[in-house]
Amino acid sequence: MAEKKRFLLRVDQKVYDSLEKWAEDEFRSVNAQIELIIKKALKDAGRLKKQENPKDEK
Repeated sequence: MAEKKRFLLRVDQKVYDSLEKWAEDEFRSVNAQIELIIKKALKDAGRLKKQENPKDEK
């Protein structure tokens, strides 16, 4: 698995609370939920290359 890049993300408290609830509803961490949302947006915009491992595209 490729090493993951770390970076600081600042969001409004209401946005974070909504993300936290959404992640909890889907049994994910907030970090995993944000990564999923970003990957979907990149895929939908045609900016993400196809994954070699299909299980990464949940």
